Amino acid sequence: MAFSKIGKFFGVSSEEDELLDSEEYVDDQELDGEAEFPHNSIDRDKVVSIKSGINSAKSDIVLYEPRVYSDAKDVAQNLLNNKAVIINFNRMDDTSARRIVDFITGTVYALNGEIQRIGDRIFLATPPKFVTNGKISELVEKKDNLS
Repeated sequence: MAFSKIGKFFGVSSEEDELLDSEEYVDDQELDGEAEFPHNSIDRDKVVSIKSGINSAKSDIVLYEPRVYSDAKDVAQNLLNNKAVIINFNRMDDTSARRIVDFITGTVYALNGEIQRIGDRIFLATPPKFVTNGKISELVEKKDNLS
């Protein structure tokens, strides 16, 4: 067997030697494989779907500027689809804006999400998987104190 490997290296081995070596190699692999891994001992607890990692990494933020109360349904639908929503109420009157904020607050509460005021008449509503750190009003106050 050692001579046949040397012969292969120098290119002088016969076809018969190559066939015998490959049969021995296959037999060795079959025996080793059966001894190490029995057929029913595969550990399937460590299998992870590739798609689950891709989808969890992708998050959307939707910018919305409602003009009538019925637009609140679209904002709520985005929250139900696990998308964060920034809502700008600059083009609405105060009473309709308050009604929409109340509606969105109820939606966020039902989802265990969060709603925050991030500006004058601008709100951020997030579903439960989003995490926000800090508050913009605190940053603006700190900036005003520095100047």
